[in-house]
Amino acid sequence: MIEVTGVNKMFGEIKALDNIVATIQEGSIFGLIGTNGAGKSTLLRVISGVLKPDTGMALIDGENVYENPQAKAKIFFLPDNAYFFQNATAKTMAEYYQVIYPQFDMERFREMVSGFGLEFTRKLSTFSKGMKRQVALLLGVCAGTKYLICDESFDGLDPVVRQAVKSIFASEIMKRDFTPIIASHNLRELEDICDHVGLLYKGGILLSKELEEMKYHIHKVQCVFQNAGDEEEILAKLEVLQHEKRGSVMSIVARGTKQDILMAIQEKSPILAEILPLTLEEIFISETEVAGYDIKNFIS
Repeated sequence: MIEVTGVNKMFGEIKALDNIVATIQEGSIFGLIGTNGAGKSTLLRVISGVLKPDTGMALIDGENVYENPQAKAKIFFLPDNAYFFQNATAKTMAEYYQVIYPQFDMERFREMVSGFGLEFTRKLSTFSKGMKRQVALLLGVCAGTKYLICDESFDGLDPVVRQAVKSIFASEIMKRDFTPIIASHNLRELEDICDHVGLLYKGGILLSKELEEMKYHIHKVQCVFQNAGDEEEILAKLEVLQHEKRGSVMSIVARGTKQDILMAIQEKSPILAEILPLTLEEIFISETEVAGYDIKNFIS
């Protein structure tokens, strides 16, 4: 488990992290969302032990990670711009990491590189940005560490590759003690891959919740009522987070189970009532607006 307790970090007069408190449970895929400048990279570097916080600490399985080789050995950190040696190939980078990480699986790395259609001995400097990100992610998976920390590592990956990486992550979690942490400025990149998402805003954690829990307790329903009085009664009865009306069709985002929401609406004998799928962005907008924030101003 990763625990961040009361972490603050200043760069001159800029407060990059503001009293961060967060917990990342094992065996799940954690997504960290925030705009550029929100503090994602700084937080990940503190968690990885690259940066020392001004106050507070980051704990890896109960140990302070900063200047602690034993704790750092459990982490593979992929920065937003993965670094490769000059003239390096996937093969030479794998050989380098094999020295650092004793559990590095060279045979599996070779197979996965081939499976992604990448060349094992071709210079990485000739690869596209997306291809380099794929190699970096495969190096991270094959290193055999307990935690894989990815800073914008999914940026620019096409949907097919992202789905493949998602499947690899799920397989690793099933087979061994493995917890990926993925930071992104784009909610849509995290929606189909993460189990838990935290929202970082101006150096502080604004919201951190399990996706399934959020999806179970927030629903969007599209309905048409026979008269305005029914609409007002439903809005008063449900715990409405958002609602809008276009013509005769009313869309309501409400907190509660699907069964309870539909039961309340059906009591008014609506002309139409159907549950619509909610995107991760819509869920976050609803949650943060209730908390008094307008998330639309700081997510992409």
